[in-house]
Amino acid sequence: MIIPLRKWLSVLKFLIVFVSLAYMFYHVLTLFTAWITPVDHYRIPEGHAVKAFQSGDGKQDGERMGDRLRFYFWYGE
Repeated sequence: MIIPLRKWLSVLKFLIVFVSLAYMFYHVLTLFTAWITPVDHYRIPEGHAVKAFQSGDGKQDGERMGDRLRFYFWYGE
């Protein structure tokens, strides 16, 4: 019985290269995802940003629904 050793070695070499490149590609995509995704989705806005959602009943300081709607459209949300 003849064992095709060279063929098996070439297949093994191909599989090792394929798995290592797939592993590297996975980690590159993981780093890219971590870089592009904000750290905290629910942090308090900084600067002139306005948080659109506030938990609670929504009626503060005599605020009316029309005023809230006007404020919403004023900032282009």
